[in-house]
Amino acid sequence: MEDYTLLLEQLLQQERNLQFSTFTNQTAIRLGNAIVERAASMDKLIVVDIRKNGQVLFHAKMNDTGPNNDRWIARKINTANHFGHCSYYMHVLYKSWNTTIQDNAFVDPMEYAAEGGCFPVYIRNAGQVGTISVSGLSGEEDHEMIVSVLEPFLKAEQD
Repeated sequence: MEDYTLLLEQLLQQERNLQFSTFTNQTAIRLGNAIVERAASMDKLIVVDIRKNGQVLFHAKMNDTGPNNDRWIARKINTANHFGHCSYYMHVLYKSWNTTIQDNAFVDPMEYAAEGGCFPVYIRNAGQVGTISVSGLSGEEDHEMIVSVLEPFLKAEQD
């Protein structure tokens, strides 16, 4: 059986480190555009969705994406909001337990997806206020697309 301990700890560390001091509508627009630009530079076609307190602040769909991507985003958002962790953490956690979110948490698979691609928006010392979601790649790649932009974005915000 594969040991997921290190990966789970890395994901928790990302959640601890990748937090905002403030998060405005303009922040969401700048971040969403940065994710779209990164995807375009890599010839990846994705949907990006950023929400604060349930309100959509940014939503962009690249060519060859569609309603199915929106459905995946909704399911991943439900997972992140329900469990208070990024959806990729939940994916790896259930994989480490050799079970599924549906079998373990008794949630509707049409409403929840433990798959990478939704990262909570955390305000430092306040908690989760929203979500950043990507759909269109593998779950791991969706997660990495968010984190690879979020890390330098937050560093630049602090400078």
